[in-house]
Amino acid sequence: MRKKQGWLVCASFLGFLASVQSIRRDELFPFGPSARDQLLEAGNDQTHQLELSQPVLFYDGTFDSIFINSNGFVATAEPTSEATYLGKMPAKFGMIAALQGDLDTNDGVGKVYFREDSSPDVLRRAAEHINRAFPEDDEVDPTHAVVITWADVATHEPHTRGDGAPKKVSKRNTFQLVLASLETASYAIVLYARDGIQFTSTPAGDTNAVMHAGFSKGLVRGFLLSRQGPYYRTTTDEEETVRALAEETNSGQRGVWVYEIGTSPYFTNVAPGEVTDLPTEAPAQASGGHEDADARRPVYTDGQVEYPPYQVEAEPIEVHPVQYQPHQPENPEVVVVDDTDINVDGESQLQAQYYDEVVCATSMDTASTVAERPQIECNFAYLLAVPGIFSLLLFLLLRPGIYLMLLFSMFSVFSYNLGTCANNRNKCSQFADCRDYSSGYCCHCRPGFYGNGIQCVAEGKPQRMNGKVHGKVFVGNSPSPVEFSSNDLHSYVVVNDGRSYVAISDIPYTVGPSLQPLTALGGVIGWAFALEQPGFRNGFSIIGGEFTRQAEVTFVPGNEKLTIRQEFKGIDEHDHLAVSTTLEGRVPEVPPGSTVQIDPYSEIYQYSNNLITSSSTRDYVVSLPDGSTDTRTYQWRQTITFQSCQHGEAMRDIKPTQMLSVDQVFAMYDANNELIRFAMSNKIGDVNGEDLELPVENPCFTGRHGCDTNAVCRPGEGTQFTCQCAAGFNGDGRTCYDIDECRENPQICGPNAICNNQPGTFRCECEDGYQFGGDGQTCVEVNRPVDPCEEGTHTCDIPERAQCSYTGGSSYICSCLPGFIGDGRVCEDIDECQPGRCHQDAVCINTQGSFTCQCRPGYYGDGFSCSSERTKTQCETHRDSLLGVTEFGPRGPRPPVGQYIPTCDENGAYNPMQCHDSTGHCWCVDRNGQEIPGTRSGPGSRPMCIENGGVPPPVGPRPRPDVDALPPGTHLLFAQSGRIEHVPLEGYDMKKDGAKAVLHLPKVIIGVAYDCVEKMVYWTEITSPSISRANIQGGDPTAVIKSDLGSPEGIAIDHLGRTMFWTDSVKDRIEVASLDGSQRRVIVDTDLVNPRAIITDPANGNLYWADWNRDAPKIETSYMDGSNRRVLVKDDLGLPNGLTYDSQSSLLCWADAGTHKMECMNPGRGDRSKVLEGIQYPFGITSFGKNIYYTDWRRDAVVAVDRYAGRESDEFQPQKRTKLYGIATAYSQCPSGNKPLVRV
Repeated sequence: MRKKQGWLVCASFLGFLASVQSIRRDELFPFGPSARDQLLEAGNDQTHQLELSQPVLFYDGTFDSIFINSNGFVATAEPTSEATYLGKMPAKFGMIAALQGDLDTNDGVGKVYFREDSSPDVLRRAAEHINRAFPEDDEVDPTHAVVITWADVATHEPHTRGDGAPKKVSKRNTFQLVLASLETASYAIVLYARDGIQFTSTPAGDTNAVMHAGFSKGLVRGFLLSRQGPYYRTTTDEEETVRALAEETNSGQRGVWVYEIGTSPYFTNVAPGEVTDLPTEAPAQASGGHEDADARRPVYTDGQVEYPPYQVEAEPIEVHPVQYQPHQPENPEVVVVDDTDINVDGESQLQAQYYDEVVCATSMDTASTVAERPQIECNFAYLLAVPGIFSLLLFLLLRPGIYLMLLFSMFSVFSYNLGTCANNRNKCSQFADCRDYSSGYCCHCRPGFYGNGIQCVAEGKPQRMNGKVHGKVFVGNSPSPVEFSSNDLHSYVVVNDGRSYVAISDIPYTVGPSLQPLTALGGVIGWAFALEQPGFRNGFSIIGGEFTRQAEVTFVPGNEKLTIRQEFKGIDEHDHLAVSTTLEGRVPEVPPGSTVQIDPYSEIYQYSNNLITSSSTRDYVVSLPDGSTDTRTYQWRQTITFQSCQHGEAMRDIKPTQMLSVDQVFAMYDANNELIRFAMSNKIGDVNGEDLELPVENPCFTGRHGCDTNAVCRPGEGTQFTCQCAAGFNGDGRTCYDIDECRENPQICGPNAICNNQPGTFRCECEDGYQFGGDGQTCVEVNRPVDPCEEGTHTCDIPERAQCSYTGGSSYICSCLPGFIGDGRVCEDIDECQPGRCHQDAVCINTQGSFTCQCRPGYYGDGFSCSSERTKTQCETHRDSLLGVTEFGPRGPRPPVGQYIPTCDENGAYNPMQCHDSTGHCWCVDRNGQEIPGTRSGPGSRPMCIENGGVPPPVGPRPRPDVDALPPGTHLLFAQSGRIEHVPLEGYDMKKDGAKAVLHLPKVIIGVAYDCVEKMVYWTEITSPSISRANIQGGDPTAVIKSDLGSPEGIAIDHLGRTMFWTDSVKDRIEVASLDGSQRRVIVDTDLVNPRAIITDPANGNLYWADWNRDAPKIETSYMDGSNRRVLVKDDLGLPNGLTYDSQSSLLCWADAGTHKMECMNPGRGDRSKVLEGIQYPFGITSFGKNIYYTDWRRDAVVAVDRYAGRESDEFQPQKRTKLYGIATAYSQCPSGNKPLVRV
């Protein structure tokens, strides 16, 4: 903004005079036909889209068009029906409400005028209003304006009397909105003329609703789903506040209101004008004292902004540690404490006297203060030498009911961190330094990281939390509880703006709506990673990620109680905070279909060594399905126990009290997916609120900075700041990229170790046969028994005839392979050519370990079925069908003149070159007889045609380009975020230089499968859950399943039965459908927790799948209709992510990300053998010939394993280094097999 020195004295004087009375109608900005305004079409709920020559800034958005509505507002998107917002504010779309209600211009009197205007006079008047409203700011000169005037508009109601004559309208409103903009800011100037507000409410359904003025951002797209954005309301539900619009001001002139509604590049809040005083009326107010203009500003929240009454500025708040339900002393379960003598900011006289003798409460009586309770001396004086023990003992005075739980935590302090760094350094985080003190050692996070030293995470890096929920919850008066058994809990925090998201799955409808008020289920992660205000620290930076949190919730007036206990187990190998949650108790019922709104709240946390406590009372509003609302309350108290290091100064530097401020609270139960979601913004700061002396908050402390989610916001002077990528990331701070430490420094983990890159960090793991030594960093060899099978020192027969199975120690078992007989050390071939093995017209030929059947000369078939008549091929059928309609001449049948007849070779296949006998033209054809474009030659010449076995497939229609045609041969198809790629196979080797993406989609693709018959690739995606397909030779992607999906992951194709099978890890079921999506049905829907991998054995009619349930992983099988279900493997499994079945060897193989093994078994025999150990994090797996191929999340690669040699043979890393998901083999020819045993 351009700065000018001094607001003209004459302008101030004119403004002084103008403020005496409200503006008149003729003092509005010019409007009507004489101002060349456009006229909105007459009617009710009419809208016109106005394209702008210069954009309007609203909140943090930029808009090139606006929508003008007859109901007294301007929208930033096309408004929904008036039924969705009248009486139901805030709206779901962006709204600038000058005076919104149900208005009508049908009578020809009321009109709505509008125009863009950049004339000097209009811009000058707009600048006068803005600069008068913000006298302390730099002057602004708008460059563009939009003027909208609602003139003489009436309320919408039937305008007829009983006799049919028009009903007389006696009250009309007139008001005006001017949107004035410059390059970096936009302002709203709202003018209400004297006598311009004659009615203050309009119909809304069966009732009347008070008209609204204010600003609503509308729905904001969030991490999990959309939420209601900020709503700045300048009027309340009282009609007096609407009438006051023409009598009061925030710009120094009655009836004129000015707001800064959008700024660029950063936006904090809607800012109202600062001049609420009316100078000409000053003498009348002199006796009342001066009021700060800030006290009259609307209070900004994310849910609703109320206009507060005038009041004297409050003193810093007094902290009351515990203060529950003061208005209901008759409730015996509610403790009321008014501990005014306790000064939490320092040691009080009360605390000083307790250092001489400790006073304990003998019982919990009805006394309201500690001083009134019976007291006895306790001989614990020696404990008082421990820092913070006074706070702990005082807490026990107030809460002896949880004494036993805290006693253990209290005394565990004395055994923590004994010793020195020399023999304990490995107990610190890899991102921490160990420091010795006179009484022990402590761990301290290095610069760029935060935590308690035992656990450190990078500053600015988003944090995830995963865990399970257990317990029993009663709802309302129900005698039966709802049980929680390993329900998934997932949370995500954008640390650099304090926004946290929580989702809990598998919540039945009987309890889901009633859990909506309990944002506390995930609120602790908001505290742990809250946005820190200057001088204050969030939970994780103080106590790390290992602690116990117990919360007690008491609902009033029903006195229902719920206990929430959470065990936080630290950061796991995936850099996720692990937590176990238990719920026990009763909650009041919230009817199905109801929504819950939770207002912003603050909660004071009190800190001492190894104990943190907090308490609060929270209100929430339940909006019932019938449109009514019910305001309810619950009381909340929690304790957090942990172990801190006693030897350093870390805990002594922590402020004894901090306040957690929570706003933008969102809670929703998704009945369709049985999910409950919470979201909230969290800040940790001073108990007295923000420093009112700071004129403008630094964006680093508000979260409105625009830094990358993997960056730290570094505050500077005033509003200056810089963005710095978090440790482990590179970039300018606005955009940050992960550093692959493993690639940049291959030796970073040392010898005999494997480096695993992770976002922002890396982890070292020892190779197979090694483990970490005493220092926690060096990999030393493990003394373990030698596996004779692996080393080749066994005495079994050769691998072609026998199998060696290791049984532990130095023992092993030898067994002959199928087709051989013996003791395993000597195996002889079995002659399978017994009578009846082959067809009676076939010859049986014995082979090593097997046999073949061949039809005798003159017969045709596969040996198991032989016939004297050979089935016609496609070419022969084509040829004979044309000859069948030919004419008969003197020398036999001959085709009509001009008819093309195909020629077939001795095997019945199309000759690669076909010619037209009449025209002399010749051309090349593929194996299906289709002409290959560009090969046709004229009479007298012949094209060079390749044998059909080597003819490339035709190039089909090429879409946008979503699909690139796949060249001939066998390929590997694998999924990455947003695309499917392929790697050609040459033999069993990956031709890496031929790899490329064949399918581009802006979605998260998980599972991949291939139909070898129609050359179609099928995939599952979870962004907008669906199952789709595309022809790999060219064609448009098409969704075949789009509804009733939760999280489809694994997918498999039965190429014989023409069906597809898939797993759904949210619905916990397995389904089958025809390949076009029809005939869909569920075949397994019980005893599944996390089903993912699925594979078919079409020839034998079997289905296999894996469930990676962490508590009980398993691999199962059934027939293809879901019958004959049984568990194949359940022992020694961790995370069996991938499955593959090789029909040639009849082996089912899997890759396990938990045990880091690849194993195989014959499902019919139940034998199990290890292929490879030490794999890192496999996801998908497929097989072809001797090789198994799998995708690895840690290596971002496709890895080839020679299953006979038991070692990795190759690796391919795509150019795009992101996680690889499903993988499948695209065969050049379908595997042989009979018709399926089961069809859909």
